Amino acid sequence: MIYTVTLNPSIDYVVEVNELTAGEIMRTKAEDLIFGGKGINVSSMLAQLGMKSCALGFIAGFTGDALEQGVAAMGIQPDFLKVEQGFTRINVKVHAQEESEINGQGPQIRYTHLEQLIKKLDRLKKDDILVLSGNVPCSIPQDIYADIMQHLQGSGIRVCVDARQEALMSTLVYHPFLIKPNNYELGEIFGVTLSTKEDVILYAKKLQEMGAANVLVSMAGDGAVLVAEDGSTYKSEAPEGKVKNSVGAGDSMVAGFLYGYLKSGIYEDAFYYGVCTGSASAFSENLATREEVDTLLRNIKNRA
Repeated sequence: MIYTVTLNPSIDYVVEVNELTAGEIMRTKAEDLIFGGKGINVSSMLAQLGMKSCALGFIAGFTGDALEQGVAAMGIQPDFLKVEQGFTRINVKVHAQEESEINGQGPQIRYTHLEQLIKKLDRLKKDDILVLSGNVPCSIPQDIYADIMQHLQGSGIRVCVDARQEALMSTLVYHPFLIKPNNYELGEIFGVTLSTKEDVILYAKKLQEMGAANVLVSMAGDGAVLVAEDGSTYKSEAPEGKVKNSVGAGDSMVAGFLYGYLKSGIYEDAFYYGVCTGSASAFSENLATREEVDTLLRNIKNRA
């Protein structure tokens, strides 16, 4: 079973207007509600691929109730902790001549809430996969992912981490099964600019030496790289297509990688499934469908 953790999930209110003008009343020409957050995006993409998962994290208020219902409607098993103060955040995303965003804060998370979340994770079993995804809210200790992994040490649970800086680096000592920085985040960690796949491989191996088993690095239009725990490395150009919405593409890549790996146990398969799933979502208005992923997978294999 795959479990995903989203510490600060959100309802994205996405609106499209002809022109965004400060101080004026504008009417939308299109609008949508998207239930998300990085871990939920992973679960949503897994559902599209036909694989079950359970979404954990914190919700609050009437917006939390709406998010829980929305997640369940997507075919995801919700198991959120409801906290007392605040409400699940609403992010307003305006598409006009430029894209603008106003992101909410989310509820107030206390130490006792974190203890309750960690206790929930005690039910996970050997060979289950836990995805810790997204930036850690400022009200939560930045090493919470490391605390979770320390608690699970020796359990045989495979942990994937998709986070930045301290939240990611603090987990390496506990040997995450998979980490997924992009090339800019990888460069930030080491204070360098990475522009070629060879450079990315070099620094991905440094993270491997620091404890990560598999390092999957997305490079947007330049493709992706995988440095696998068996010593193999894989490089791919980005599939051909027009980018419509990059939000959720990295989360989709994680979902595709896990799907491919669990289906075959072969890292090459997992890598190409990750690349095509991430790209298919980037080429879609929302997250990709199974059919869109499979089409890209066929095309990239024919091109190889």
